[in-house]
Amino acid sequence: MGKIIAITNQKGGVGKTTTAVNLSASLQAIKRKVLLVDLDPQGNATMGSGVDKSALKRSIYDVLVGTCTTERAIVSLEVPGYDLLPSNSDLTAAEVILLNIAEKEYRLRSALGDIIEKYDYVIIDCPPSLSMLTVNALVASNSVIIPMQCEYYALEGLTALMKTINGISKGLNPELKIEGLLRTMYDPRNSLTKDVSQQLIQYFGKQVYDTVIPRNVRLAEAPSYGIPALIYDNKSRGSMAYLALAGEMLRKTRLAAVTH
Repeated sequence: MGKIIAITNQKGGVGKTTTAVNLSASLQAIKRKVLLVDLDPQGNATMGSGVDKSALKRSIYDVLVGTCTTERAIVSLEVPGYDLLPSNSDLTAAEVILLNIAEKEYRLRSALGDIIEKYDYVIIDCPPSLSMLTVNALVASNSVIIPMQCEYYALEGLTALMKTINGISKGLNPELKIEGLLRTMYDPRNSLTKDVSQQLIQYFGKQVYDTVIPRNVRLAEAPSYGIPALIYDNKSRGSMAYLALAGEMLRKTRLAAVTH
């Protein structure tokens, strides 16, 4: 049975999509079967995977509003090797439609229930807001990865996100837990970065990944070529960091299985 992981943080520009795309590519590179779900109306994960969002016949929008099965909307990508449930600006309209649908928080969960058997991992790229789409992602997921920059306002935003996650785990999805906090755009020469990083470890302990994602030009360039950094330049520091993250995730999962 596949594991569903939401990549979320309501703060924009923290590396959510970069993480969703590159983690999917890294898990695929270590022979895991992966579905990347683009749940952001901006469609950046779709474009970053080499799919033209403006030319989509079917998307996650059609799945959520019930006009198409999940299976029919999935695009299989030879490169980078994972499957994609694509998105575009149509998804903005889904927000409004969902508000008037019964069981609206469970739409994504039931859509993924149809296909979860086929995958080891389903990675959901969430929009940068605590919207109905994000609620759908959190209700559908087993766990959450929170990418964050080590900067002054980061901790403030984290408090609001934790409240949302706790609220959903109390009510709509008791299984939801934090998979890990991921420090992104990390610059060890910056003293503020180090301070915030230490505060994170102080508060969250083992939930903070050992792997940090550095500021890296290749990670920034890869999306404009429609490929993950791992394919664009597999020797870059950014690519190596995401491969290390995939490895760390698998180790933690194995460890948890042994201790339980």
